[in-house]
Amino acid sequence: MYAEVNGINLYYETHGSGRPLILLHGGLGSGEMFGPVLPLLAERHQVVAVDLQGHGRTADIDRPIDVQLMAGDIAALIDHLRLATPDLVGYSLGGGVALHTAAKYPAKVRRLVVASANLRPDAIYPEMRAQQGQVSAAAAEFMRDTPMYQLYQRVAPRPEDFPRLLDKIGEAMSKDFDFTEEVRGLQVPTLVVAADADMAPPSHYVEVFKLLDGGLRDGGWMGEGRPKGGHALAILPGLTHYNIANSPLFAAVTLAFLEEQPT
Repeated sequence: MYAEVNGINLYYETHGSGRPLILLHGGLGSGEMFGPVLPLLAERHQVVAVDLQGHGRTADIDRPIDVQLMAGDIAALIDHLRLATPDLVGYSLGGGVALHTAAKYPAKVRRLVVASANLRPDAIYPEMRAQQGQVSAAAAEFMRDTPMYQLYQRVAPRPEDFPRLLDKIGEAMSKDFDFTEEVRGLQVPTLVVAADADMAPPSHYVEVFKLLDGGLRDGGWMGEGRPKGGHALAILPGLTHYNIANSPLFAAVTLAFLEEQPT
């Protein structure tokens, strides 16, 4: 299905039934990258899996790849589909989009799950930053054997746009950013998720949790010392940035958090 929002023809698929959940993929991916996680979520939720700007089946438009602009797309999609305060679940690039959607449009979101998304570029390991700096159209030829390239060639409206997407992703990753205040100001219960061998060290995701009043004191026998606002943290064992999005562990912690009763 497609929705015309914000001047973009946004592709989405709906799976399952129940409380609505919007699922946002990582950079150079699509909704398909969640693999076995999507049906697990769809057993208990109406999952709306979106292909973000220039990704998957959503054609690019004449604007940068920017998490704040794409957050506007998701807010418009919520209105277009007339969803009543859906939950937002985002991974990597999609985590940044989900974060900004909840930060800017808190009345539209019930709960937020942000997986493997970073507050600042300097949190990422230096060798990964160096690799990110090499992402451009010039790398397209070297990516022909990768799952990202093959997926794009199979589903994209304009498969020849892959080099352009690489340029835009590379440009987005080269920019400095700091989402500290967006996290500190979140008004919806938020689960911060990361792999134990993610693109940034576990300590970075603990830092994010601390901005949400977490990790600052003992939780107490009755949970009275848990973070104000219902926030939580999950560092998932045995995973990396590259396989967390299709891990059953990710589905399990996401479902547990979304179905937790407010205290």
